[in-house]
Amino acid sequence: MAMEVTQILLNAQSVDSTVRKHSEETLKQFQEQNLPGFLLSLSGELANEEKPVDSRKLAGLILKNALDAKEQHRKFELVQRWLSLDMAVKAQIKTCLLQTLSSPVPDAHSTASQVIAKVAGIELPQKQWPELIGSLLSNIHQVPAHVKQATLETLGYLCEEVSPEVVDQDQVNKILTAVVQGMNAEEANNDVRLAATRALYNALSFAQANFNNDMERDFIMRVVCEATQSPEVKIRQAAFECLVSISSTYYEKLAPYIQDIFNITAKAVKEDVEPVALQAIEFWSSICDEEIDILEDFGGDFTADSDVPCYYFIKQALPALVPMLLETLLKQEEDQDQDEGAWNLAMAGGTCLGLVARTVGDEIVPLVMPFIQENISKPDWRQREAATYAFGSILEGPSPDKLTPLVNVALNFMLTALTKDLNSHVKDTTAWTLGRIFEFLHGSTVETPIITPANCQLIITVLLQAMKDAPNVAEKSCGALYFLAQGYEDMGASSPLTPYFQEIVQALLTVTHREDAGESRLRTAAYETLNEVVRCSTDETAPMVLQLAPIIMTELHQTLEGQKLSSYEREKQSELQGLLCGCLQVIIQKLGASEPTKFVFMQYADQIMNLFLRVFACRNATVHEEAMLAIGALAYATGPDFAKYMPEFYKYLEMSLQNFEEYQVCAVTVGVVGDVCRALEDKILPYCDGIMTQLLKDLSSNQLHRSVKPPIFSCLGDIALAIGENFEKYLMYAMPMLQSAAELSAHTSGADDEMVEYTNLLRNGILEAYSGIFQGFKNSPKTQLLIPYAPHILQFLDSIYMEKDMDDVVMKTAIGVLGDLADTLGSNASSLIQQSLSSKEFLNECLSSDDHLIKESAEWAKLAITRAISV
Repeated sequence: MAMEVTQILLNAQSVDSTVRKHSEETLKQFQEQNLPGFLLSLSGELANEEKPVDSRKLAGLILKNALDAKEQHRKFELVQRWLSLDMAVKAQIKTCLLQTLSSPVPDAHSTASQVIAKVAGIELPQKQWPELIGSLLSNIHQVPAHVKQATLETLGYLCEEVSPEVVDQDQVNKILTAVVQGMNAEEANNDVRLAATRALYNALSFAQANFNNDMERDFIMRVVCEATQSPEVKIRQAAFECLVSISSTYYEKLAPYIQDIFNITAKAVKEDVEPVALQAIEFWSSICDEEIDILEDFGGDFTADSDVPCYYFIKQALPALVPMLLETLLKQEEDQDQDEGAWNLAMAGGTCLGLVARTVGDEIVPLVMPFIQENISKPDWRQREAATYAFGSILEGPSPDKLTPLVNVALNFMLTALTKDLNSHVKDTTAWTLGRIFEFLHGSTVETPIITPANCQLIITVLLQAMKDAPNVAEKSCGALYFLAQGYEDMGASSPLTPYFQEIVQALLTVTHREDAGESRLRTAAYETLNEVVRCSTDETAPMVLQLAPIIMTELHQTLEGQKLSSYEREKQSELQGLLCGCLQVIIQKLGASEPTKFVFMQYADQIMNLFLRVFACRNATVHEEAMLAIGALAYATGPDFAKYMPEFYKYLEMSLQNFEEYQVCAVTVGVVGDVCRALEDKILPYCDGIMTQLLKDLSSNQLHRSVKPPIFSCLGDIALAIGENFEKYLMYAMPMLQSAAELSAHTSGADDEMVEYTNLLRNGILEAYSGIFQGFKNSPKTQLLIPYAPHILQFLDSIYMEKDMDDVVMKTAIGVLGDLADTLGSNASSLIQQSLSSKEFLNECLSSDDHLIKESAEWAKLAITRAISV
């Protein structure tokens, strides 16, 4: 069955593309014609010590990719395919893999480790390959160090692939014993020790029972802490990574160790190389994340039922932790502002300082202010930048009362620095800090305004000036202006920005045309800021927004004129098209919101729609998404007149609903179908067969990302609401789908938070569909068509009420559906309603809710029920 694949595998890595393509084809054919033979050949190649390392490595990789894929549906197919292979074939492949673990060639045994873990990920949950863990553990006592190393690597990967409940506690104990022994300082071989430390990182989620046992936990913690002192950098880094993981997985077990950990981390931050020091800071950031979550969840008052109390580790460590973090701010890198992916000690320290501020609030301020005052005017740029960064980092968390007086003193200083400081780093951080001031301490909710008629003009002048600076400084200045505009969002009729509106818009457009606008995300930032300035503008500036429309339209038009572009240029152009569509969307929403401007704006509607349709002709998902959203806004603004665009638009609508691969496009399109339904009402009817067919197909597909399904259900409700009793012909298809989804979403017991959140989204979508259908059929002679479905819908409401895990949004929609059902079916449903739990306990619970939206919905439902029952 197997065949000689060495040469084909070597050719597949050839520099000559013809040779490479030919051998890729050969491999593909072999796989399709004879899968068992193909997999056997690869595992034989990987295990054969006489073969070249390159062919062995590729054989292992192809084997791995035959077992796993990123896309869920593809992964499912591969798992099924492996499970259905002949037992003897699988046994032979597994023997080859285990044999390769003893290979002295690192690339071979390391690849085999990964493949074994993938097979284990498929088989262990099926109760197959029970002897695997035992045979790996017996390898640990082998003499050659490389065998030990490969085995520990395999155990690590295995813990990554398999969920803890699949492995019984006895085996978990043995794995942990082997791993912790391998980490021990007595282990002479560094490769073994490193593999063991990395394996522990993956095995931590299995160690629940062990961490509950004081003695075992002490032992594990001791070994991890000792490993942070290893002479080998990679081992120290891996040990700190374990500590970071322990800090979030076992936060509540840390109290006895926290002082020692502080000493270890402080020493690493001060003296160790950057990769290790970064992990040491990450430990404290992770503790902050845990404490912020606990304090948010329980608002500080710990009742007996809260899962994990807050140990206030950060508060206790403050006096030592803050100076340690401030010290790191002085370790900047020369070019960190230019490099988008930059991450270094100073950035990690500042990020951690920001999290500390969010964890402890006001208490951080007196610990940081002396550092700022001491360094803010120093001749060395590093000191000025560090002081500014420290200030910007602590602006979220402490109360406005504590910060406002400080900001009032600092503001003029910052504006001067942004104009006059000679160092680009300092300007960059200053602009960022101004943005943070405007984000957290400026807006309708803040009592003492920081921006006053006295300083408003200066602030705008300085920011517009800084937009001409280096791209990174200009980008941060756009960001500051973004938050400045956002703070005036709820100002009503008049905004302090109105007198400067024209000047601001002009400056932002100028930025978008800069030669270097492609650097530091500058162009994107400028458009995002322009959108925010338009979105938060008042009626006074509407005429100027109207003048902006043709300018942006012309720019979009220019990107659509056919010129030959390289793939890089095309990507940049798609990005620009997306930004321009986003900008037009905001302009449409702004001008469509009030009658006078809407009337004038309609002169552009045809041209704009035409531009959007031309954008669809370019194949790019991000742009499609932006154009779709903008069309949704246009439909909302034009109302019934949108019907004239439907014949042309419909094919793109249908195409986007079929786009499973780029599921975000599909999701956005589903939303736009809702917008179009609301705009056209029954004028959408001619297109409903096509749309409904596609939506029902989407719902039954297992290839479409699950996040798109809740909005599709809501969309069915939008369609029913738009076409009323004409929805009759879809009931026989839509109702069973709603019913089976409702049954699935009714019971969530034992689900994790993410699943509960998704289930609530799903329930809400289903309920919105029911609501639209009931409202659509109201007052129609055909309402009796819905009577057969009422018992199931009431049962659904009862069962989600019994589960007790619905969020407020679902609660409001659910009680609304009860009202819609009573309102539409009237006396036909009165006995059913009276038998249901929902009409009594659930309704009463909603009537006494603190949430006024739930209460309103419940009062309306009560009225509808009373009417239905009294008839």
